[in-house]
Amino acid sequence: MSRKTTFNERVTIVEWINKGNHSYSEAAEHFNVSYQQARYWALKAQAKGFEVLVDNRGHRKPESELTDLDKANLRIRQLESQSKDQQLLEAFIKKYQALQHKG
Repeated sequence: MSRKTTFNERVTIVEWINKGNHSYSEAAEHFNVSYQQARYWALKAQAKGFEVLVDNRGHRKPESELTDLDKANLRIRQLESQSKDQQLLEAFIKKYQALQHKG
């Protein structure tokens, strides 16, 4: 029943609920979204405005907005990833050499 929605669709759903005095169930059925999602959007928009309906998942902060802690955590993740890649490469080389010695 749920589907991906755009910001404009979310605003339309919330307005439809508020202006038309429709229930969350009616909105869920009419716009093919879940009851919980329609209710969440409506309550959130009512409390904080339509700006909160923007989906920011997967978007990174610009470099200028990162704190020193954010920068340090990012660097740690990069180094851990490089270390894991290096370990995988070494394990592959070791296995490859063992197979060469057998055959």
